[in-house]
Amino acid sequence: MRPELRRFGNSQSPVVVIDDFSGAPEDVARLADALAPFPLIAGNHYPGVRRAITEADAEANAHVLETCRRAAPFIGGAFDVQDFELVEASFSLVTLHPAELQPGQRAPHFDTPDPMQFALLHHLRVPPGSGTARYTHRATGIERVEAQNLARFVPAAQAGAAMLSKDSGYMHGSDAFYEQIGAVEAVPDRVIIYHSNLLHSGIIPRDMSFSADPCEGRLTANLFLRGR
Repeated sequence: MRPELRRFGNSQSPVVVIDDFSGAPEDVARLADALAPFPLIAGNHYPGVRRAITEADAEANAHVLETCRRAAPFIGGAFDVQDFELVEASFSLVTLHPAELQPGQRAPHFDTPDPMQFALLHHLRVPPGSGTARYTHRATGIERVEAQNLARFVPAAQAGAAMLSKDSGYMHGSDAFYEQIGAVEAVPDRVIIYHSNLLHSGIIPRDMSFSADPCEGRLTANLFLRGR
């Protein structure tokens, strides 16, 4: 494993980047293949399909636990937590074409205002030119959405999203509403760990395959962890 700590924006929020995380990304990807097809989860903001990993999925669940074990020293060091618990884990595929996105899916987002929740993103099968970008909301200056700024951010973000044209597609770089303050390229077997309340967006190339087949699409493993 090759770890690196990066910081972005005025908040200098830490982002852990670990290359060669598993040493065998195709072995992990084949765990996802065995669970396909993935369902479309109603009401989920994610622009695609996800397959939740449960204890009943013996091999995939064992991999999730091993991922937590391997990531633990880096999470503790970067985010100053003594321990964490697993909130949920899944395999995910981006399947919505740019023209199919809802307004909120065309702009950066946050997962939760909980400052103790972290996202762990493991890139498995990677389209060229993809990644994850970090943002500042121009009108409010917000980079991390927390309880104290949630009421200020949400209406401003909703107003901006409503002004985006349907053909705007996935977020690329900066626009009138958000400034990109950093990005991490997607690389096979690269893990990225960050606060779930950071404003972020996937870098999704327009010519990417939006296949729901994990052998062809943008396949990631996604874990949410809560520190304590």
